[in-house]
Amino acid sequence: MASEDVKASESAVEKIVSLAEEAKLARQEIRPTSHAVISICKSLVAGGVAGGVSRTAVAPLERLKILLQVQNSHSIKYNGTISGLKYIWRTEGFKGLFKGNGTNCARIVPNSAVKFFSYEQASKGILYLYQQQTGNEDAQLTPLLRLGAGACAGIIAMSATYPMDMVRGRITVQTEKSPYQYRGMVHALSTILREEGPRALYKGWLPSVIGVIPYVGLNFAVYESLKEWLVKTKPLGLVDDSTELGVVTRLACGAVAGTLGQTVAYPLDVVRRRMQMVGWKDAASIVTGDGRSKASLEYSGMIDTFRKTVRYEGFSALYKGLVPNSVKVVPSIAIAFVTYEQVKDLLGVEIRISD
Repeated sequence: MASEDVKASESAVEKIVSLAEEAKLARQEIRPTSHAVISICKSLVAGGVAGGVSRTAVAPLERLKILLQVQNSHSIKYNGTISGLKYIWRTEGFKGLFKGNGTNCARIVPNSAVKFFSYEQASKGILYLYQQQTGNEDAQLTPLLRLGAGACAGIIAMSATYPMDMVRGRITVQTEKSPYQYRGMVHALSTILREEGPRALYKGWLPSVIGVIPYVGLNFAVYESLKEWLVKTKPLGLVDDSTELGVVTRLACGAVAGTLGQTVAYPLDVVRRRMQMVGWKDAASIVTGDGRSKASLEYSGMIDTFRKTVRYEGFSALYKGLVPNSVKVVPSIAIAFVTYEQVKDLLGVEIRISD
């Protein structure tokens, strides 16, 4: 009996020790998980702030770009960047310069947040697979792999918020002479759903997906590669002995990346905007040409939009609005990248794109 009692006591002690060890391991597993959640939330906040700040700074140029993209060729009202901005100011006042910006910010904040977060997660996953495949734990992402991570991030973010972008496009082109006014994002969403059906919210989605690959992919890939090259080579004394780039240098990297990406993908952006206007029963006057022609609304798909745009307006029509877009994209993308990294540093986020 005594030996059985001893064995029972030893067994009880072993169970207690085992439970204590399991609890210790559980606590160790929970800590990094909680820390990861906090880091993810901070990354999302940083991405959202970056997107909102950058788009608000260039809102007048963004609206003019969209107006030029969908403007009916039979009734030209906006002709050039400076004259176009003056026309908006003269006919709609200061508020007209920022029409649609509220909807744009509501869309771009979650879009940017998801995009930046998705890129970091995709980069980490691709890097892990690449290191496992090569057997080199010190391997880093190549420009091609960065392009893939950027494209994945862009497609995920764009798809998640595309209905808001479609609505934003229509609200942006409304003027005082438009026959029917959307009163805001919610009203526009409900009206489109009622009159055109849920599929209408994804008009222009295909060219958007195709355009994401060169646009977002090149943005991230070029930006990260430029940063890495500057840190390694330190040309013209732009980088000191530290491994961190200054704000001005990062701004320049973002500007180069943004300009290259938007130029390659711009024709797809024009096609997307024109497809978003199709089926709009009481379309804005800028689209219908004040009733003179509705030819611009008769697009049956992406290829048809390309074909008719080039046939009736020439190849240059695929680059309508490129000038104001080029002017805006440099500060917009650059400010977005720099703001993102500054907010991450401010929040103490340990996740790094280059990790």
